[in-house]
Amino acid sequence: SLGLREDDVVAQHAIKLHRGRSAVAKHAWSWVSDNCRRLGSLIRQKNTAIKKLAVAAAAVGRDHSLSDPERLFQVHTLEVFQKELNESERSVFQAVVGLQRALQGDYRDVVNMKESSHQRLEALREAAIKEEQEYVELVAAEKHQVEAVKSALAQNKTLSMLDEILEDVRRAADRLEEEIEDHAFDNNKQMNGVHVANVEAVLRVEEEEEDGGKRRRNASRRGGEVEDDVGLSMLIDSQNNQYVLTKPRDSTMPRSDQHFIKDLVSVVMLSLPCGWLCTMMGLPPMFGYIICGVLLGPSGLNSIKSMVQVETLGELGVFFTLFVVGLEFSPERLRKVWKTSVQGSCYLSLLMVATGLLWGQVLHVRPTQTVFISSCLSLSSTPLVSRFLAGGARPDKDGELDYSSVLLGMLVMQDVQLGLFIAVMPTLIQASQVCSSKDVVLFGGLRVLLLLSQVLFSLAVVLLLCVLLKSFLIGPYYRKLHAESKGSKEILVLGTAAFVFLMLTVTEFLDISMELGCFLAGALLSSQGQICTTEIMGCIEPIRDFLAIIFFASIGFHVFPTFVLYELTVLVVLTLSLVIMKFLMAVLVLSAILPKGSRHIRWIVSAGLAQVSEFSFVLGSRARRAGIISREVLLPTNRPPLHA
Repeated sequence: SLGLREDDVVAQHAIKLHRGRSAVAKHAWSWVSDNCRRLGSLIRQKNTAIKKLAVAAAAVGRDHSLSDPERLFQVHTLEVFQKELNESERSVFQAVVGLQRALQGDYRDVVNMKESSHQRLEALREAAIKEEQEYVELVAAEKHQVEAVKSALAQNKTLSMLDEILEDVRRAADRLEEEIEDHAFDNNKQMNGVHVANVEAVLRVEEEEEDGGKRRRNASRRGGEVEDDVGLSMLIDSQNNQYVLTKPRDSTMPRSDQHFIKDLVSVVMLSLPCGWLCTMMGLPPMFGYIICGVLLGPSGLNSIKSMVQVETLGELGVFFTLFVVGLEFSPERLRKVWKTSVQGSCYLSLLMVATGLLWGQVLHVRPTQTVFISSCLSLSSTPLVSRFLAGGARPDKDGELDYSSVLLGMLVMQDVQLGLFIAVMPTLIQASQVCSSKDVVLFGGLRVLLLLSQVLFSLAVVLLLCVLLKSFLIGPYYRKLHAESKGSKEILVLGTAAFVFLMLTVTEFLDISMELGCFLAGALLSSQGQICTTEIMGCIEPIRDFLAIIFFASIGFHVFPTFVLYELTVLVVLTLSLVIMKFLMAVLVLSAILPKGSRHIRWIVSAGLAQVSEFSFVLGSRARRAGIISREVLLPTNRPPLHA
């Protein structure tokens, strides 16, 4: 008890010192008076600056030489600066009030200290939101200044034809981004009934069931904490990116993502009439699914909330589509066309890159950019072609190659090249950042050769693994699945899917495309004969069809009809030029590598290759984030696969 009394005496003495009741505090008072004078001087300077900014804003408002948008923008920028000064002053006085409240409180009252800490936390959160808004406004101001400088430079020089096209595309892209921008952060912040105190540079929006309908609600507060009673919270940052909960802190309560479920229901229900309508018109139903994605996506009703989750589920459709392609691809057919497939895909890519570099020299485009764009455009869509060829393959004649075998073989090899492109991308980024140094260029070339050797080694490992699996494992594995699935097909479906994911994991681990693993899984199972292929096809095809619907609908999410209308002439010219160029290049390559007895199939194979893969969009998005290509280059190529 004596020690406790001594602690009390020390604490009370410290409080007296801070309150100025001690004689020792004379020096402290001198420090306080000096800083108060400095603070008063800063506040007077702030008030003077506020008055000058108000005068400047009034002068800009009376300046008729400026256009209305420019006048409003300059006034708004001055107001943002005024707001920044006022908020800084407010933060200082809030800190002083908080310090005064803490000194006047009882240090033994934990509840009072908790309330004081909570009030500071709330003030910091509100300040973070206001600062985030001001930062976004300043970023917009900076962008406006950059655009003004570009506009002034453009008036002083004659633009080339390519610059004019890119400038036109840039304006159309700006209009597109303004149209599809959600502004959910600003809208929700101003909405009545939304609790925005629970913010850490983001807004937290929740929903609850009330009177049979959904409405946005306040997150209930108990003891200064937010209780998430119903549903899932959605977080919206100042850049209008939206997030949902993936792993809750309390794992004892089951939860489900209602937005994701509703999105899937919407996609499936709308895909039926869209696909049905295309079938009645004599078109493949996949175009109806893409139209469904356009209608539900950002350019349509904008009703898809869990877009990333839907696209991720759609990727499974690609995996199972390639697995079914492998099932129809017996090892004998694979051995027949592997040489043609490897040579054809490699020669076509090299020819595309060489053509791209030639055009890049003419149009003065950076070599790294032209190499990347040409490599992306050389890829063709495997899922799209496999859907066209479904059930259309015919048996090979003696001394003659089947066009479907050659076409699918080349497409699968292009999927392998996709993995190489992803691996080479960091080198292209480094080369684009420091392209003037010969040492960096040489190092980049050596790195590409090293990566190429690694890919070839990985392919050799995968092929060796396939030989071992075919010789020792596939037969017993399928017979076991067949025996266990006589009463129910669950084991057969589960065992098949597990084998697909195993091969997918192996190829992904070896830095080869996952699509190749799915294709090889199907080819290995097809080696067990027609009965095995028919049985597995009957179980997997419905799953493949459902997931393929999701995949083609997710492609539609990234199709923007308004942008197409803005730049219809440019897009039509680019699309026709690309289709014709790829068709002629494919004809040239196939004429050189196909046997004489099979050269008549080069026309239909070339037509199948004259389109662009959906994975080119993925690579293009990564390249834009890395700074390899610009937004104006990405958007005109961000169209769904177009078949010749």
